[in-house]
Amino acid sequence: MTNKSIRFRPAEPADAATIRDIVRAAYAKWVPVIGREPLPMRADYVEAVGEHPFDLAVEEDRIIGMIETMLADDHLWIENVCVWPQAQGRGIGGLLLQRAEQKALEADRPELRLLTNGAFEANVSLYKRHGYAIDREEPFMNGTTVYMSKRLAG
Repeated sequence: MTNKSIRFRPAEPADAATIRDIVRAAYAKWVPVIGREPLPMRADYVEAVGEHPFDLAVEEDRIIGMIETMLADDHLWIENVCVWPQAQGRGIGGLLLQRAEQKALEADRPELRLLTNGAFEANVSLYKRHGYAIDREEPFMNGTTVYMSKRLAG
């Protein structure tokens, strides 16, 4: 499969269970690293899909990734981005981040922001490769929350 076979569509309420399954599968590898389920694994996706926009990466009618965003006054917040484990390593996370950048530009927001767990080193390096910088780090539940942002060229 090539990434050209991936299309995007907004999530619908009927997608909530699949989104939950993808999140749980994608974050499962971090449970032994931090000794608990990461917060996205505990979210109520029926509620979240009703409240926030989700963009789904779809390949052959199967959802393989998603990004959840929220529009703030001066930036686009990335609440969650994840890819089905069997589809990781193909650049789909990067495509989802590009999708968020496109949404930010369309909404006239010059910056994207997100947070991640400092123990999720692969995620931190993915964001850095895509132009995000670390703004600050704060202690959280025996670990560190890393706040990151990216300015877009206007």
